[in-house]
Amino acid sequence: MADHRPPTAALDGGGCLVVGNYCHDVLFRDGVIVGEGLGGAASFLSNVLDPLSPNPSSYISKVGPDFLYSVSHAPVTSTSSRTTLFHAHFPSLDSGCGGGYHGDRLLRRVRACEPILPSDLPAGNFEFGLAAGIAGEILPETLAFMIDTCRVMFVDMQGLIRVFDPDDGAVGLLPLRSSGFSELLPRIGFLKASADEAPFVDVEEVRRVCCVVVTEGKDGCKVYWKDGEVEVAPFPAIQIDPTGAGDSFLGGFVAGLSWGLTVPDAALLGNFFGALTVCQIGIPKFNPSLLKVVREELERRGSRHPEGPRPTKFSPRYHKSVSHDEFQEFLFRAAESHDCGNGNRTRKNVLRSLSGSVELDRRSEVP
Repeated sequence: MADHRPPTAALDGGGCLVVGNYCHDVLFRDGVIVGEGLGGAASFLSNVLDPLSPNPSSYISKVGPDFLYSVSHAPVTSTSSRTTLFHAHFPSLDSGCGGGYHGDRLLRRVRACEPILPSDLPAGNFEFGLAAGIAGEILPETLAFMIDTCRVMFVDMQGLIRVFDPDDGAVGLLPLRSSGFSELLPRIGFLKASADEAPFVDVEEVRRVCCVVVTEGKDGCKVYWKDGEVEVAPFPAIQIDPTGAGDSFLGGFVAGLSWGLTVPDAALLGNFFGALTVCQIGIPKFNPSLLKVVREELERRGSRHPEGPRPTKFSPRYHKSVSHDEFQEFLFRAAESHDCGNGNRTRKNVLRSLSGSVELDRRSEVP
């Protein structure tokens, strides 16, 4: 049973409700601990959403009394279970290979905090809802409640299809149709999946009822919807730790849409923050000046929305904007001009991409 609840309140008609637990992450290489830190989708999402979104977000997470970290959005403290703990085992630097569905790491859930229930969520309405489970803490009834209270629902597929070996906690995946969540798909606006997770969802079938965004690491991402698809260019980076890259992508994606960007432009912003994230271990430290100029650019672009600055009713636009390449160039320049807390690493590794966005549409393109 959970208690010690922080005060939460829905922002009727605005804001984003983010649901998913914090966790403790321990990183191993060759069996030796090389890092420990705060983890969980909420920690990476807030790192992007809080400085960039036009409206504040509310976060619902659960931890145990052993939770080690101070966070800007206080979690619910459970009295019956400890904080979720993951061990990430990386291969030797010279091995060139890895295990588990993450490819270059083997992820194990050592323990899990109790699930988040509908009764844990605030009453009221939100513009956006973001379900970002990491260890099975989001139940079908919890997602259904979020859908009822959020106008547009974003879901990270890992929270729906992850399974955990009962002996060693190794993280695996099961088909979405077997997860207990499939009947909710027609009520979801956007479903985000990694390239490793995508084979466990029938993209051609699901795209008929909701938009599917597949992140492909160094290859950027692809967006699928009922009538077309678009490939969005990456921001190359030398990967140090992939943890949280998908969460940072999702934070940038939602932030961009909240300012009225087109879906491909928002995905480009997601690619940008995903690339910056893999350059650091754990939760990345973004340069505040970088975040400031990116937010100013989002405000400028939002003011040019065809329905007026930040339209009150969200309506997705799936075709890239006429200024898509200009936005990509702006983000490259921003990365080159700010060190993002990495010294010269960002300027060296976030390189100019020679490939733009390639749109594959089943209908004619519109401006």
